[in-house]
Amino acid sequence: MSHQPNILLVMADQLAAQALSLYGNGVCKTPNLERLAAQGAVFTNNYSNNPLCVPSRASMLTGRLSPDIGVYDNANEIASSLPTMAHFMRAQGYQTFLCGKMHFIGPDQLHGFEERLTTDVYPADFQWIADWSAGPAFVPSGTALNGVVEAGPCIRTMQEDYDDDVAFQASRKIYDLARSDDKKPFFGVVSFTSPHTPFNVSQRYWDLYDHKDIDLPAVSEIPFAALDYFSKALFFAHGRHRHSITKDHLLNARHAYYAMISYLDEKLGQMLDQLDETGLREDTIVIFTSDHGEMMGERGMWFKQCFWEWSARVPLVISDGRVANNMRIDANSSLIDLLPTFIDFGGKDTALLRPAIAELAGHSLMPLLTGNASIAADYVIADYLAIGPCVPCRMVKKGEYKYIYTHGHPDLLFNLEADPDERVNLAEYASNAPILAVLKKIGMDGYDPDMLMAKIVASQRRRSFIAKVPGKKPDWDYVAFQGDAERYVRRDGVDATKSRLRLPQASTIPPDLPELSSTMIDCMMRGEIDFQK
Repeated sequence: MSHQPNILLVMADQLAAQALSLYGNGVCKTPNLERLAAQGAVFTNNYSNNPLCVPSRASMLTGRLSPDIGVYDNANEIASSLPTMAHFMRAQGYQTFLCGKMHFIGPDQLHGFEERLTTDVYPADFQWIADWSAGPAFVPSGTALNGVVEAGPCIRTMQEDYDDDVAFQASRKIYDLARSDDKKPFFGVVSFTSPHTPFNVSQRYWDLYDHKDIDLPAVSEIPFAALDYFSKALFFAHGRHRHSITKDHLLNARHAYYAMISYLDEKLGQMLDQLDETGLREDTIVIFTSDHGEMMGERGMWFKQCFWEWSARVPLVISDGRVANNMRIDANSSLIDLLPTFIDFGGKDTALLRPAIAELAGHSLMPLLTGNASIAADYVIADYLAIGPCVPCRMVKKGEYKYIYTHGHPDLLFNLEADPDERVNLAEYASNAPILAVLKKIGMDGYDPDMLMAKIVASQRRRSFIAKVPGKKPDWDYVAFQGDAERYVRRDGVDATKSRLRLPQASTIPPDLPELSSTMIDCMMRGEIDFQK
C-alpha cells in the first residue's frame, strides 16, 4: 500500500451491529461484509455518538460531540465554519467526493467535499425541528409505526431506487479514478439509505430467507409502567400508543430488515469487486459503518433515538492492508474516532492541520489497529437531544459499564458483560456507587445540562420562526439530476412518501388504538396512570 492510501468510507443507515453475523447474529446473510472483515478488523464495541441521523453524521464528520457543534436534531445545520473530514483530508493532499445520503441541513450542501455525486434522499430545510414545548408525542417528520405494521416484500421501494443510484454513481466514480491522470489519493464517502424504515424490500431479497428461520427479540416487550422515563417518552414519540404490534408484525419486520441488509451487502460486494478489478484495492483502506442502529422490536421498541444497545451500537469494520487480518477489537470506540484515524491514515503532520486537530473530541484508532491497546482510549460519550424525552440525555460507556443520564430523572447503569440485555439497573444498588461515580464524572466533565437545555430550546425557537415566515421558502435541497426532487422525501413526510413510491402502492394501515390527549400523555409520563391497550 502506498504511503498515502486511498480511503473509502461505506455507510449504512439505521444498521444495528447485533443484526450482523460478525456480531453473533445467526440469521442475517452478509457474505461480503464477512469478506471485508476477513481482510481487516471488526470493532465489537463501536457506538454512535448520537442515535439520530443528522446529529450522528454531523459528529462523525466533524469529530466532535453534538452539544459542542450545536447540532441537536434532524433540522440543525453544521456551521460552515466547522471543518469536516473532507477539509482535513484535502489539507493532506486528498481529492474528495461524497456519494449518497448525508442529510445536510442548510445552504451548505458540500461541507468541504469537492464533489457530490447524488441528490440527497431527505429535505435540507427546517422541516423536522424538535419542539420540546410540545411534549413527547410530537414528531415533525410524520414517522409512526406504519413502517412496521406494513412491513413485507414488494416489487420495488423508493429506498432501492435511491441506493441503486448511489451504487451506480459510486461505480462510475471508481472507474473514473482508476483511469485518471490525477494520482492524488482519494477520500470518498458512499452512503446508502438502507436498511432504514419502512421495512419493505424487493421479493428477490425477501426470498433469501425462510420465514420460519426469523428470530424474535431477545428481550420481549416491557410493560409501560416498568419503563424508565426516556423509554416512556419514546413510547409516544414512536407511536406505540396508536398501533398494536403483533407477533406477525415482528417477524415480518425482522425478515424484511435482514433482507434489506442482504441487499446492502450485495452493493458492498460489487464495490469490493470493482476495486479489485481496477487495481485500486491494494492501495485503498475500506471502512464500513452506520450512523446508528435500530431497536427492531427489542424491549418492544423500534427505530433509534435511545441508548439501548440495538440503537446505540453500530458496526465498524476497517480493512487496511498494512495491519493484521481477522482482528477483533473489543475496546470501546465511536464514530467521532474515525476522523482522527483518517488523519493518521493520511500521515501528514502540517502546521495547517495542528490547530484544527486540537479541537477534535475523538481518538485515533490506530493504536488499536497496530496492537498498542494500552495507549488507546476506552470510553465513549454519546448524546441525544431531539424528540421524545425533551431533556438533555447522555451516555457514557467505559469498559463493560454503560451509564445513561436523563436530565432530571434517575440514573441507569448496566454491566454489559454480565448483563448484555440491559435488564438490571445497577444504579439502584449502593454497592455500585463507585463505578457510577467514575462514569458520571466522565459524562459531566464540561457538561452543563441546564445551560444546554436553554441553548437547545432557543435553537428550536429560532429555527421554527424562520420556518414559519410567510413567503417563498428556501430551496436548500441538493439535487444532482433533473427530476430527483420528486423521487425522494421532501414535504410529504417520511412514511407517506415512501408508501406512495412503493410498488405496488401500499394501503396505509390506520391506528387501531384511540388517540390520547396531551393531558392524558402527561399523566402517563408522570406515572399517575398506566397505559392500557
